[in-house]
Amino acid sequence: MDYTSFLKKYANHPNYFSPTGNKLNAKSWQTEAPLRMLLNNLNADVAEDPNNLIVYGGSGQAARNVESVEKIIKMLLDLENDESLLIQSGKPVGKVRTHSEAPRVLIANSNLVPAWANWEEFDKLKENGLIMYGQMTAGSWIYIGTQGILQGTYETFVACANQHFNGSLRNKLLVSGGLGGMGGAQPLAATMAGGTFLGADIDPKRIEKRLATNYIDKMTYSYEEARDIVMEAKLKGENISVGLVSDAGDMLEKLLNDNIVPDILTDQTSAHDPIHGYVPNGISLEEAINLRKKNPSEYKDRSLKSMARHVNFMLKMKSKGAITFDYGNNLREFAKQGGANNAFDFNGFVPDYIRPLFCEGKGPFRWAALSGNPEDIYTTDQALIEAFPENKNMIRWIEEARKKVKFQGLPCRICWLGMGEREKAGLIFNNLVKQGKISAPIVIGRDHLDCGSVASPNRETEGMLDGSDAVSDWPLLNLMSNTAGGATWVSFHHGGGVGMGYSQHAGMVILADGSDRAESCIKRVLYNDPALGIIRHSDAGYSSANDNLNKFNLEI
Repeated sequence: MDYTSFLKKYANHPNYFSPTGNKLNAKSWQTEAPLRMLLNNLNADVAEDPNNLIVYGGSGQAARNVESVEKIIKMLLDLENDESLLIQSGKPVGKVRTHSEAPRVLIANSNLVPAWANWEEFDKLKENGLIMYGQMTAGSWIYIGTQGILQGTYETFVACANQHFNGSLRNKLLVSGGLGGMGGAQPLAATMAGGTFLGADIDPKRIEKRLATNYIDKMTYSYEEARDIVMEAKLKGENISVGLVSDAGDMLEKLLNDNIVPDILTDQTSAHDPIHGYVPNGISLEEAINLRKKNPSEYKDRSLKSMARHVNFMLKMKSKGAITFDYGNNLREFAKQGGANNAFDFNGFVPDYIRPLFCEGKGPFRWAALSGNPEDIYTTDQALIEAFPENKNMIRWIEEARKKVKFQGLPCRICWLGMGEREKAGLIFNNLVKQGKISAPIVIGRDHLDCGSVASPNRETEGMLDGSDAVSDWPLLNLMSNTAGGATWVSFHHGGGVGMGYSQHAGMVILADGSDRAESCIKRVLYNDPALGIIRHSDAGYSSANDNLNKFNLEI
């Protein structure tokens, strides 16, 4: 198929689709894989707003503009196996000579010199067409729909249940805001963990999308209806989820007025971006969109004050006994800027629930079937169940996911695996392709929210034992290790889920195509990547990470 025909079939803006099957369009699977995953990111079944190339998070894009998408496609179709494509904030800027085991694509998104790393400078550059916000897996072409964050959210809720509720969320009410590309995982994660869920989002389309993918059970515009459903379900111990079309702060205020205190309270509104993400209290979504364009300064001021109001309600609920935590959207920081001086009186989810897993090199391991055939994912599911019979949490997750998680775009799966497990899984997948038990190659990646790939003082690296929260040498070392190890494509971003100035993080994706080359690269990359997590946390003084340093012979 020639380039023009390919664009017409797979990239006729805003209608993007990944090719499927085992026939190549590019010169090798090494370049076919990023091509398919880019197009999958922009598929309307996956992306939040394909018309603006936004994948999730309100502003996280896969490419800078339509021209860039088309140029990336052309270059990937023509790229040789001793060349690497360079992507600067969603725009292809050239290719360089490398070698057959080097990454085929090198991506850098949203990176600014630290003194300039703020939303004001970013917005000026974006207005001039010079930069885009890559979020995490949006700009690194490994977003897999809401399932991507679902597993991590589920792990968090289960850890919370283990810590506070004797391992069960039955008869427990979990309340949150934000039901978009990331927050939309919360209702299903909560019900999979056994709880009753109430969430708010000002945009009905986001809740409708969660309904269409079976991530939420009910939708209503009525607070009273939502309240009555969840309170009855909580009493009966039913794991039901309700999405309320509402401002999150308004919902919390009404719950407080009714003297209803949730057992667990968190938030996943798009608070990382006060202008293009969060919607201020007191205005409609349509009014907010107009105000963003007409007066961004006023919009930001209203956003910050609304976040302060939002967090103050969360603090009040915390004082009444709700287990309250930040889910990593930088709500606390912007609420503090808006006047909530005690915004950091509750912790983020990582130090409270996830860091012990990071010390084991564990994190969100995800993969996609380039064939488009769901049976290929089911084959990998079964292979992992057989390979890790002792990993009961993973097995329970996979069995539940097979029943309850609807694929979006290319069939994908995610589970949390640690040091040793990731390499073993990658080699199993490669052999399944080699043996013809899977009909086309598999790509293996992860969220940037991982054990050793991010510096984010208000999220992943909040409250490090040695005070090294803001040291971003670690994600750079992760990037370099994965590049040297031979990942198929790598990325380095600024901002992530918390916004400009607050995070730096690295991503990687590796191809399992059944080849000896893939086996060599998998052995290096899927060893190095989790090893950085253990090394980083051992260096910070975590005793469990020190134990794992010795266990996996990583000591120096």
